[in-house]
Amino acid sequence: MSAVLLSLFYLAVVLLPLALSAFSGLPPRPFRDEFASGAGMLAFAIILVEFVLSGRFRSVSAKIGMDVTMRFHQLLARTALVLAMFHPFLYGSEFNLPYPFDPTRQLTLTRDIASLSSGVLAFVLLPAFVILSIGRDSLPYKYETWRLMHGLGAVAISGALLHHTVSAGRYGQLPALETLWTVLAGLAGVSLIYVYLLKPMMLARAPWRVSRVQKAGERTWEIDLEPDGHPGLRYKAGQFAWLNIANSAFSLRENPFSISSAPGAGKTLSFLIKELGDFTSTIGQVAPETRAYVDGPHGSLVVTGRKEPGIAFIAGGVGLAPLLGILRQMRLERDGRPTLLIYGNRKAEQIVHPQELEALATELGTEIVLVLSEPPEGWSGRTGMIDAALVESIFREPEMRDWLFVMCGPGEMMETVEDALIAKGVPTRQILSERFRYD
Repeated sequence: MSAVLLSLFYLAVVLLPLALSAFSGLPPRPFRDEFASGAGMLAFAIILVEFVLSGRFRSVSAKIGMDVTMRFHQLLARTALVLAMFHPFLYGSEFNLPYPFDPTRQLTLTRDIASLSSGVLAFVLLPAFVILSIGRDSLPYKYETWRLMHGLGAVAISGALLHHTVSAGRYGQLPALETLWTVLAGLAGVSLIYVYLLKPMMLARAPWRVSRVQKAGERTWEIDLEPDGHPGLRYKAGQFAWLNIANSAFSLRENPFSISSAPGAGKTLSFLIKELGDFTSTIGQVAPETRAYVDGPHGSLVVTGRKEPGIAFIAGGVGLAPLLGILRQMRLERDGRPTLLIYGNRKAEQIVHPQELEALATELGTEIVLVLSEPPEGWSGRTGMIDAALVESIFREPEMRDWLFVMCGPGEMMETVEDALIAKGVPTRQILSERFRYD
């Protein structure tokens, strides 16, 4: 219900400019001209609301999931691009000075260079902006550099579109529409102030310190944080947070990591981190007492309140982190439901906390299924990839019908497993997963 209400509210906001234009009382123009104006206004409204979707507002993402929020952000940005690119070519009227008998420009389009130039600038910047966002991983920049460029680019495009809309648009010059565009642009600006100024100020008042860095597997570390002068973080097992270590609270050098600790274990926050990027490649060298900041919790990969008779966990690589947090919490709560963990890696040395996995099997009764794509000699576990065949060989029909399935790992693995589960009759409401990359 919350997701439906949020969707309806979103539609109401982006369609409001079209509604105000339709009831403005201005004489109608040819269909092509009205359609062109509508496409431009809809594109601009979508772009302004994008600021809120990308702002990590838990009041939004907590209702539908952070991965759904960001995917929605990506798809709507591309929708706005298509509308904006077609907008200038849809007009049928001629560009000319207004006729004396046509003050509302029913028959002509403005040819004022100052009004049109800002639209041309946005027309050039927007496709480059979207393309660079889609191909972010291929760019020779660090994530924080890209993020800064992304924010500045969004501001530049929005400013150009605001000027173009209220100066060149037939409807944008109406008092009601001009007020609406100004308010929406102001809300977008407030969201930027919140993300880049107010939120870091709040994080600076609740710092953390590194208490331990422990090797958990080959090129994988578990880092523990303790609250420094505050009560800590209230979160649910399976959630994640943006982690900023050894930088200012205002730094853009932060990355999302799943929380691997159990909320019931105390104030300590734990994160499983694999050596991959610029920051993570040196995670094992972080010294105790290093200052850190935590923006969270985020995410909806949680089983709190779920009543299914059993839970199956499916993890690939460091995707074990949120599932380990859930299993640790279930052990503390003495949850008696049957649990099964399918955990895939390339080789045995990459298995995280093998001794703890054995303890979970003993204390919680979790059935552990280890899968290696490059097994060593004498390996007695499963081999290959976590795919549809493996899923079918492990789960029986009652489990398929009644259990909850929670998964985290490479996108290709999750898509394959989800398709296999759905094909076998598992209701989608009983499949939990979270994605952060789509392209």
